[in-house]
Amino acid sequence: MAMTLIRLLISPETKIHRWRSYLPVGLICLLAASTATAQAPAQWEQPVVTLTEEIVGILGPGQARLTIRNVSSVPTDEIPAIRHRLEDDLKARGVVVSGAESANLIRVTLSERAAEGLWVAEVVEGNQTQVVMVSVPLKRPQQTQASAGLMLRRQVIFVSHAPVLAALETPGGLVAIEPEQIVIYVHTADEWREQKRISIGQKRPLPRDPRAIAFTTANGQGFESFLAGLQCTGTYTIADTESGWTVHCKESDDPWTIAPGTEVQPTTSTQEDVIVYPIKAFYNASRNYFTGVLVPSLGVDLPPFYSTAFLPRPGGGTALLTNGIDGKVQLVENGALKPVAGTRDWGSDFATLTSGCGAGTQIIASGSGEAAIDSLRAYALPALEAVPASPPLAVDGTVTALWTPPDGKSVIAVVRTIANEYEVDRVTALCN
Repeated sequence: MAMTLIRLLISPETKIHRWRSYLPVGLICLLAASTATAQAPAQWEQPVVTLTEEIVGILGPGQARLTIRNVSSVPTDEIPAIRHRLEDDLKARGVVVSGAESANLIRVTLSERAAEGLWVAEVVEGNQTQVVMVSVPLKRPQQTQASAGLMLRRQVIFVSHAPVLAALETPGGLVAIEPEQIVIYVHTADEWREQKRISIGQKRPLPRDPRAIAFTTANGQGFESFLAGLQCTGTYTIADTESGWTVHCKESDDPWTIAPGTEVQPTTSTQEDVIVYPIKAFYNASRNYFTGVLVPSLGVDLPPFYSTAFLPRPGGGTALLTNGIDGKVQLVENGALKPVAGTRDWGSDFATLTSGCGAGTQIIASGSGEAAIDSLRAYALPALEAVPASPPLAVDGTVTALWTPPDGKSVIAVVRTIANEYEVDRVTALCN
């Protein structure tokens, strides 16, 4: 079985200093080391041995905590055997898996892409992290979960070397919000080509993980965006021969619009206009989260939160889903704040997707914890417990932002790849 192994050295800021590809060596020397009662299937023995050797080469003898996260098609009931084999092989080479008292951490993620498996081991020693990836061709086709109801798919829209906080497709092109610039892209035959860069005049220090929100204006031609301490607007005019865009930014501590208002036109001459007012949230510009104060108020006190999403409810009406900075996901419904169960595996980012599958709308959430290989998964929320509605979709990096574009039929994800680039993906769903 052929495998490819890549080793990465990552600094505390998770920037890649170097990487190289090479063929694994010494694959046979540990095959007899395991004496555990639970044996991993033969298909997984070689990647376990290879991963063990590389981990030991980084860590050396000692103690370490071990976590395993599965976002692949490897059956769940095989994970304990894989873990036992990994623990035994590590022990045979002098690395004892210990509890929380150890300062060293081995974080293993089982993922896959296309027709191959990708197993990633992150070895954390103090403020330094080294990453080893083992690429393993899968002998069996990827398994799907028929009961899950849908499959997620992703399409790369564009890739940037600079951090992307938000992006928006408009008739005038693609607008990408960076920490200190707004970049306009135009579509050529098969790709987005950069057309114009506008400095936004950012003067205040940015938090470690800056955020931004962008949405189209009411006429669909321009955009409005909020960043830490700034508000930017852009208008597009075909008559402008330079690029068509005029962009203005100003300092602002006003609340960010998290739900743009829409006006519903009457269907009969007697029906009154119905206006849904924009909902705004105050943002802590020195950190990277919202304070919990909404305008207008929804009648409850919200804790500080990272993400929100508006979700149609089975009995009618709309509820607000929030992800607090304490990791608790809660639902604001009928003037009450209710805890949501089944969200332990969620990261800080989520968005809603109108897929037409199942109940029609699902929540797309990133994976929890820090990992070199992240994942996205769809969940249904029929009551107050999130139920998985799709298998995990592995992404080649860490999800840094997630939002729903105006049509609601997809979700846009920003992924910081293992090559330290920023990939903007469109995620859609295929009903089973």
